Amino acid sequence: MYNKLQYISQGESVEEQLYNIHSALDNGCDWIQMRFKHQKPKKAFALAESVKFLCEEYLANFIINDDVHLAKQFNADGIHLGLSDMGVAEARAILGKTKIIGATANTFEDIVKQVNNGCDYIGLGPFKFTKTKSNLSPIIGLDGYRSIIDKMKDSGIEIPLYAIGGITLEDLENLVQTGIHGIAISGIITKSDQKSKLITELNEKLYGNVII
Repeated sequence: MYNKLQYISQGESVEEQLYNIHSALDNGCDWIQMRFKHQKPKKAFALAESVKFLCEEYLANFIINDDVHLAKQFNADGIHLGLSDMGVAEARAILGKTKIIGATANTFEDIVKQVNNGCDYIGLGPFKFTKTKSNLSPIIGLDGYRSIIDKMKDSGIEIPLYAIGGITLEDLENLVQTGIHGIAISGIITKSDQKSKLITELNEKLYGNVII
């Protein structure tokens, strides 16, 4: 089963991205989603090359956000696709059956569509307001997660569901109780000056104090 904690990378430059990713890996993250939007191909290539090496060194999953062809070029573990990115079925045709394809959803209807197209996990959000992403979809909130997960159960939809968007350590207990599989976060890890402690606490809440 997929790791319950995903780190979505941050940074305006290749150097800043690498520093943040290396720091997350070094302090216990083992799932990296490389998100480096609106960059020149040369910079995205340079970053992916280095992150691929780092993830192999730390035995971490390497997922690339949005850029299917870059994921194929570096034989990444998978891709994460937003609602306005390439479709899941098209990405699957390019990457093959063995790669992980995650897909964003904001509503139950989005989930049905993405699952029918063959994705492997869903990133459902935003949970709360976040500055990390522009053009934010409508806020879902705790009640929204409960409602959507109930609809999934009623419809027999079983797929790992990750909460995303403005999540803090204090939110986690209530979020886990909704039935989510895990969380995808960026800012709280990037900005933390006690990353090892934070990541340990996040994992404890996600895994219920089970040794991972």
